[in-house]
Amino acid sequence: MLQRSDGSGRLTRYRTSLRRLATRGRLRGLSARSGVDFSSNDYLGLAGDKRIAAALNAALSRGVPAGAGGSRLLRGNDPEHEMLEQEAAVYFGSETALYFGSGFMANYALLACLPQRDDLVVMDELIHASARDGANATKAAVAIARHNDPQSFADAISTWRKSGGRGRPWLVFESLYSMDGDRAPLDDLVSTADVNDGFLIVDEAHATGVFGPHGRGLAADFEGRDNVIVLHTCGKALGASGALICLPEVLAGYMINRSRPFIYATAPSPLMAAAVREALLIVEQEPERRKRLQRMMKQFGDGLTALGLPATDTQIHPVVIGDAEKTMSLATAMQDRGFDIRGIRPPTVPEGTSRLRISLTLNARQADVETLLEALGEKRELFDQ
Repeated sequence: MLQRSDGSGRLTRYRTSLRRLATRGRLRGLSARSGVDFSSNDYLGLAGDKRIAAALNAALSRGVPAGAGGSRLLRGNDPEHEMLEQEAAVYFGSETALYFGSGFMANYALLACLPQRDDLVVMDELIHASARDGANATKAAVAIARHNDPQSFADAISTWRKSGGRGRPWLVFESLYSMDGDRAPLDDLVSTADVNDGFLIVDEAHATGVFGPHGRGLAADFEGRDNVIVLHTCGKALGASGALICLPEVLAGYMINRSRPFIYATAPSPLMAAAVREALLIVEQEPERRKRLQRMMKQFGDGLTALGLPATDTQIHPVVIGDAEKTMSLATAMQDRGFDIRGIRPPTVPEGTSRLRISLTLNARQADVETLLEALGEKRELFDQ
């Protein structure tokens, strides 16, 4: 009979690791939602929208199951998945689309599968962690480019060519960066890929639904090209979960046959596919949501400028403090005032750049934005240290 152990020996290394994180001010923990939403990625307020709830109820009524029951290549392929992919391809202007259960897995699957052994992956240094993990699994060579610097991308390709690289380069970047709120120089990066006969993987996670014609994203003008792959996350402005990879049909076929996360994972919930279908309709049919968010962006950006703080022209605003402890203290102070604002520390951001990541969503009102600006102004001395 097995005897229960207190695990004091076997668990020591994990306790030690947690203590070290705590000593360095990096110990994470879960906390409940509380206060006015200035931290989520639910930019258009769709996560709790009545139209999506009604779409889910209607899907249940017509027999759509909650679970897929298997991988897409087995019995898990549901008509809701296929309808979503067809509608998304039309909406975003691509040949086809593949639906994954999460943005993280979609990014990982792309980088682990499509670049070939003789290729080069060049990633922006601030790219999502999911892309980095995917690049760790790729057979291609990998290089890191300076943030939003097309010349750095070109230099990495040139160095690789001079060292004997004979395949194709893959330029990987976000159209809108999640921690800095700045936009990629899309035109220049597309030109760099074209000149070098390469591919682009554009992560539109924070732009989908918010920017571009009908909320199609910042890369909308380039979708449908045979060298452009675009990832549209469904768990941010679309208010649901999962991610759509929009890409040429031949590359979709390759992923269906070669991508281990697609082949072996249980398919996403068909109910969630129904929710994403409705979210795309809402984004297209209710442009006022984007207009309201844009007004909020300007209001907050102007307010930060009046405080002497840097502002972006997007819904993401980093208020950089630098010191991790002071950042978390300020986050707590904002939470005590009724704002759900979180502090972001290394390793999520580089050393010395700990910050409040303030995210504007339609879950807040313009009056809430004004009150938040007043609260930040009262803590103005922290920003100068």
